[in-house]
Amino acid sequence: MSFFEDLRVAREGVLSLGFWALQVYRFGHLRYRFRTPLIRYPLGALHLVLAKLAEMFCGVTIGVSAKIGRRLIIEHSGAIVVHGNAEIGDDCIIRQGVTIGNRYLHDPFGAPVIGNRVNIGAGAKILGRVRIGDDAEIGANAVVIKDVPAGAVAVGVPARILEKKTPPARESAAP
Repeated sequence: MSFFEDLRVAREGVLSLGFWALQVYRFGHLRYRFRTPLIRYPLGALHLVLAKLAEMFCGVTIGVSAKIGRRLIIEHSGAIVVHGNAEIGDDCIIRQGVTIGNRYLHDPFGAPVIGNRVNIGAGAKILGRVRIGDDAEIGANAVVIKDVPAGAVAVGVPARILEKKTPPARESAAP
């Protein structure tokens, strides 16, 4: 069912390159459901070919062992890299030029954990073992190297954390 959910949120529908790159990831991740090498290895080989095609034609590289939630939107494809140990929650948006990956060579598996409904701006880099809380916003070209609390905004290089301001409550006009 994730195919149809992903298709429903893809703004360009079946023409969205980000949608197809995500489907290649989901196909590759499917192989983990099978224990027998007779099924798992051929699926892995096919995924390797499809992943390289997605990298070349869509400009999106997603590590097959990453954990990606439902309804991820890859708004504009191109120069997007998602580390194989990264975790991305439900209803997130990723734009072009985003890197979600490790920070240090001596910690190759240190990847970010991103909550639900996170909006990641174009060119943003989220690096290392950081946690991004639910409903956070990562500004365009921000370089995030420390945790971002839920509902906060991260901007700049290195990213500064700004608390998201809630709009003032509207007062109702009483007669």
